[in-house]
Amino acid sequence: MRRALPIFIVLAGLLVAIAVVNPYFLEPPAFLAFVKRAAPLVILAAGQYFVIVSGEYDLSVGSLITAEVVIAARLIDGSASATWPVLALLIALGLLAGLVNGVVTTALRVPSFITTLGMLLILSGAVFLWTGGAPRGALSAQFREFGRGGLGPVPWSVLILVVAGAAAMRAMRADFGRTLVAVGDNDRAAALSGVRVARVRTVAFMISGLSAAVAAILLGGFAGVSAQVGVGLEFQAITAVVLGGVALGGGRGSVVAAMAGAFTLEALFTLLNLYGISGALEPAVQGVIIIAAVALGAVSFPRRRAATT
Repeated sequence: MRRALPIFIVLAGLLVAIAVVNPYFLEPPAFLAFVKRAAPLVILAAGQYFVIVSGEYDLSVGSLITAEVVIAARLIDGSASATWPVLALLIALGLLAGLVNGVVTTALRVPSFITTLGMLLILSGAVFLWTGGAPRGALSAQFREFGRGGLGPVPWSVLILVVAGAAAMRAMRADFGRTLVAVGDNDRAAALSGVRVARVRTVAFMISGLSAAVAAILLGGFAGVSAQVGVGLEFQAITAVVLGGVALGGGRGSVVAAMAGAFTLEALFTLLNLYGISGALEPAVQGVIIIAAVALGAVSFPRRRAATT
């Protein structure tokens, strides 16, 4: 947790800065609204963490989110009775996409960057072909409740985020988490010690696909149907993970820090918006964060390795 301390300091500083500009921000309704907006990205970053810490990448989650929202709108088409079967289908599709990514990467030995980039293009092309750029259908009120409603004053998005975060932390504290980190640190040594590397990495991709499905449900409920709903979210998730100090090469990092990185990114964008700075700068900010984080990791990691040998 010591390595995660810097991101929490940065997050606290950003929250204070937001509160200075907008004193209402720290009141429960406004702060819960902030967490509600951040929840899909935080969940997505948690899923991306599992893949990155295992030494791989998942670039397909943004297009998967778009595909799932478009599919849900088309199948539900405003019908309340179709809501729960479609929700189950979305979860299954997320797991299936992760399974395909994992099998192609591990069994066919295609680099995950190429595998998931290909999946991104396949899903994007399929969505455009199916919709012609204009999604049809409508999400039911029951579906949209997950993104807009809540249990009393607490939004469902916040409650789902708490459950997802607790599950992610529990998984990383279990044997699976330790095995996942070992695979990312040195997959050959892990294999020689009896770890089924392909299975572990495939499960990591499936967790990432599941997180994308949950994020799609929340985003669809909050923002409605759009063919652009997931565009760029894969890069935001990766930015959040590296901002949390997780090594892109795998083997280092905390899932709590990765989720804190997502909150920090959302807080930064909120602060820029409050100062009237164009949202068009957001990709540039993400690029700077990724380059800086990787550069710092490249400088510090060899020193850490040298100190332990």
